[in-house]
Amino acid sequence: MHTDLTTGSINTHLISLSIPAMTGYFFHTMFNVTDTFFAGLISTQALAALSLTASIFFMILAIAIGMSEALTALVGNALGEKNTKRAQHIALNGIVFAFLLSIFLSIFGVLSVPYLVVALGDPSYVQTTLSYINIILYGVMLFIGSFFFNALLNSIGDTKSFRNALMFTSILNIGLNYFFVTQMGYGVEGIAMATIVAEFITMSYLFYKLQKTKLYVGFKEFYFDKDVIKELLKQGFPPSMNMFMMAFGMYIITYFVAPYGKEAVAAFGVGMRVEQIFLMPVVGLGIATLAMVSQNNGAKEFTRIQPIANLAIIFGFAVSTIGIISFFTIGDSIVSLLTNDVLVIQQSVLYLKVCGFGFFGFVLIFIYISTLQGIKKPAVIFPISVYRQVVAPIILFSILAFYKLDILYLWITLVSIIFSAAIYLWWYASKRINQLL
Repeated sequence: MHTDLTTGSINTHLISLSIPAMTGYFFHTMFNVTDTFFAGLISTQALAALSLTASIFFMILAIAIGMSEALTALVGNALGEKNTKRAQHIALNGIVFAFLLSIFLSIFGVLSVPYLVVALGDPSYVQTTLSYINIILYGVMLFIGSFFFNALLNSIGDTKSFRNALMFTSILNIGLNYFFVTQMGYGVEGIAMATIVAEFITMSYLFYKLQKTKLYVGFKEFYFDKDVIKELLKQGFPPSMNMFMMAFGMYIITYFVAPYGKEAVAAFGVGMRVEQIFLMPVVGLGIATLAMVSQNNGAKEFTRIQPIANLAIIFGFAVSTIGIISFFTIGDSIVSLLTNDVLVIQQSVLYLKVCGFGFFGFVLIFIYISTLQGIKKPAVIFPISVYRQVVAPIILFSILAFYKLDILYLWITLVSIIFSAAIYLWWYASKRINQLL
């Protein structure tokens, strides 16, 4: 299957691509929510451990996620140029690159993660954190394989396969967690085991679906092309660093939240899980935007690019409004499903009510990052990420810590940083699009 996104209704393409993508990522988030639920059954320390590992493990995967997005852009541009042979060649080199990258990141993770955990974690849950993440690290190849196979499917307009895989594994994950955690008594190790099994199934299914497309011609056609790898690195470095900085930013936030106690760390993790549920439509819109802009850029249909971004933003603002209203009306009820710790519930709801307003900023950031990747102008993504995830938080959060202000001010500051980055990206991307025209 190959959907030509360079002709036809932008509205129809955006909806047909984004709905399966957002549905898939919704189930991916529910996968994480399931893990959080079972961690809550174990202890508050287990909840805090999952919160801490979320940022650390994401740092390991960030490079792979960014590179996979670059692969979508490169293959999508080749397809837009109607150069199928070129698209197939890039795809094969991308798969080999993914394999080599997974080996490197596995080794890097096993060697570095324990130090990150010890540097940040409260002694009361460091061992719990290590018990969980040590198992997850050995499955890095499964996660990376899933990212790259899905990236290739996205480039041809297939966002349904990933949705189907995530729907199945998110339901399976409930049974696996129940078996490993409650029946076998493995604790957080059981949650990690369930994740590894589910990820293996996801990767295998996506590879099977890729084999059915015209992109995959078998490795008998493979030959190493340093120019493709060079272009992949060039296009992939900015989004990879963006993803890495997002993960590192989570680590920094956790560092400044930690002095407020393990309940605050657990609440940050719970709040993010709930927040992700409502951000899934925005993620889906970003995936659809990347696929559509890539093909239209390759086909030199530049007049369709800004309308794609504008429509995605309108949809994103609509779902963001629904999310914010939900946080203020039923936020405590949602959080109560994941933990019965009263203090954790209170802190989680506070986080959601304040940081929910950052959704509007996230919409602009996600859509315009996808747009810049699609037109192969991703360079600005890295410095913006450094500002948003590292420089501004460290400076401003350090000031808050010096004056020992309430955690409320930390969340208000976080939202302000998001909006400042979003406004700049909006200006920069609009300028780049106008240059194409």
